Amino acid sequence: MRTSNFHSITVRFLRLDDVPALIRLEQKCWTAEQAADGAALRRRIRRHPQLCVGAFDAKTGEALASLFMKPVLPNTVAAARRWHDCAQADAPRDDQATRSLFGISLTSVEPRASWSLIRFFWPHALRHGWRDIYLGSPIPGLARTVAKCGNVDVEGYVNERRGDLPRDPQLRYYHRRGFREVVAVRPGYFPHEQSMDYGVVLRGRIPLSRLWPLWRCVPLAWLQRMSGIIDALT
Repeated sequence: MRTSNFHSITVRFLRLDDVPALIRLEQKCWTAEQAADGAALRRRIRRHPQLCVGAFDAKTGEALASLFMKPVLPNTVAAARRWHDCAQADAPRDDQATRSLFGISLTSVEPRASWSLIRFFWPHALRHGWRDIYLGSPIPGLARTVAKCGNVDVEGYVNERRGDLPRDPQLRYYHRRGFREVVAVRPGYFPHEQSMDYGVVLRGRIPLSRLWPLWRCVPLAWLQRMSGIIDALT
């Protein structure tokens, strides 16, 4: 299996024997209610092994970041009231029925590691024909804003800008990673105290994916050498 190194970070598709390291990563980043347990992590890897990616410390082997995805129909994402509805719903039986993915989770203790996951997966996405990725984002600045200003229009807060970037720090982070389209703002989307349990469904387009008929004929190694240009395209 091909791996790629970014300084001291090794990025590759996840395996079942990675689960203990992934559990430790989940416990570092999420509350007990939010963190995925071993059974959930193994289930994700078994169902979609080519849509589960991890970044590891090249020296210690500790997990620094993980990205779990699944095929999804866009109308399923748009209609879902909760994160669970998309994360647990059965994927289309035929991958050719959709060109969209749902990001079940992006977990990271190292910013370089999370970005390296996207760079690693991009050539594989082009070869397969994936066009876009949906995800549910918290809005951790909301509770602080409500405490300061009182009653807040949540959709207005989500769409508020500071310069060209979203006001909320998490939406700003995803905006810089190419997730710039707000699909929906959902109350009770997932448990997150700083977001007052609100979630924002975002859509990010995979750069150059409309040229899929070309990319499926191009050697994967050549696309991997191109992965550096994704920085300029997002």
